Amino acid sequence: MKTIIAQCLLCGSMAFGLWTAVLMAYSHYNQENKPLKKTQEPIKARSLGKNVYQQNRDSKETSKQKVINVLTATRFNESTILPEFHQEFKQYGLNAVISRRLGMVREVPDSRDKMYVLCHQKHYPFNLPTASIIICFHNEEFHTLLRTVSSVMNLTPHHFLEEIILVDDMSEIDDLKEILDYQLELFRGKIKLIRNKRREGLIRSRMIGASRASGDILVFLDSHCEVNKVWLEPLLHAIAKDHKTVVCPLMDVIDETTLDYIAAPIVRGAFDWDLGFRWDSVFSYELDGPEGQSKPIRSPAMAGQIFAIDRHYFNELGQYDKDMDLWGGENVELSLRIWMCGGQLFILPCSRVGHVTKIHDSNDPAFKKALSQNLLRVVHTWLDEYKDNFFLQRPHLKYVSYGNISERVELRKRLGCKSFQWYLDNIFPELEPIVHTDEEEKNHLLIKGEKVP
Repeated sequence: MKTIIAQCLLCGSMAFGLWTAVLMAYSHYNQENKPLKKTQEPIKARSLGKNVYQQNRDSKETSKQKVINVLTATRFNESTILPEFHQEFKQYGLNAVISRRLGMVREVPDSRDKMYVLCHQKHYPFNLPTASIIICFHNEEFHTLLRTVSSVMNLTPHHFLEEIILVDDMSEIDDLKEILDYQLELFRGKIKLIRNKRREGLIRSRMIGASRASGDILVFLDSHCEVNKVWLEPLLHAIAKDHKTVVCPLMDVIDETTLDYIAAPIVRGAFDWDLGFRWDSVFSYELDGPEGQSKPIRSPAMAGQIFAIDRHYFNELGQYDKDMDLWGGENVELSLRIWMCGGQLFILPCSRVGHVTKIHDSNDPAFKKALSQNLLRVVHTWLDEYKDNFFLQRPHLKYVSYGNISERVELRKRLGCKSFQWYLDNIFPELEPIVHTDEEEKNHLLIKGEKVP
């Protein structure tokens, strides 16, 4: 009897201990997941900005830690959350989990804060030219695209906004079909949606959008951007003063992992001999004078994601090279054409637009082929006797086919463009040649006092 009682007590103790452990685990799990549940609650569009600021103020964690917590808050779901997260990150090039949580509208910080007084002192006429905003997309994450559109609608004076032209480059995602059509009804009257009947790539899609535009100024905008306060007026004003001026906003950073909006320093666009674009520091003397840090920055090159150009000048200048494919290299080509053919290119620090630099597969065969051909078309059209500097950096491209460039060469002649030597001397002297031309070698020998052959 005693043995039976002892066994019962033992079993009861074990059961009690087991249930206690389960309840403690559940309680711990609940506590750990309260922040997660709270952040996943839908937020109304009107109050989104206020909530974002309140969350940032209350949280003691870094933004990246928040993402880690979202992904690993519970071990029970880790096996399902992580694969989905990585799959979507690979598909969209950004954090789709957080993008969905942010929704279609959010308020971003005014990144002009450090130069607010200088920018605020600038006054823009009421009768500036109108703008057509051209946004091309292919399989863009749904909420990211809608935040791009809604930011333009909410932060652009309507009398300057002629239209927003969306060009769908054969997207395959269901959300970008009927659901997108339904959402765009909210912006009825200002948005034109063009759906390509075949895959064209960014370059030709932008040309398609431009051909349908009726605004005085074309503003090309990537589909993963968020514009900031008073973003458009500085661009329109600069072009109104000189129609051959092409302008870019200062591009703020939207982190691809956290989607935090981060103010960018003042920089200018540049490139190396492999024609890869990079950001470069600005000389201090360029910021001298009464305008200070709000002064337009002369830029040797543009990044290409966001810029504004007079519509007639865009056509006069030859638009894009239609035989370039997908994207890559077109920004350097257009930059060279602007400077060498009588225009000028500036970055305006008082105009701010946030942009997501997506993670993409640079080893994708189709992209690698398109980029190689695009760069070669730039080299053989614009670099003159300096093309060997490019092939030193990319020797594997020396004998790769790049198609017929006779139209672009003829365009250069018709526009009366200057030489690449002029560009190096006057616009980008910091780009020092790796291989000297025969003329440069002779000058070098003369300086040294040696005999010229």
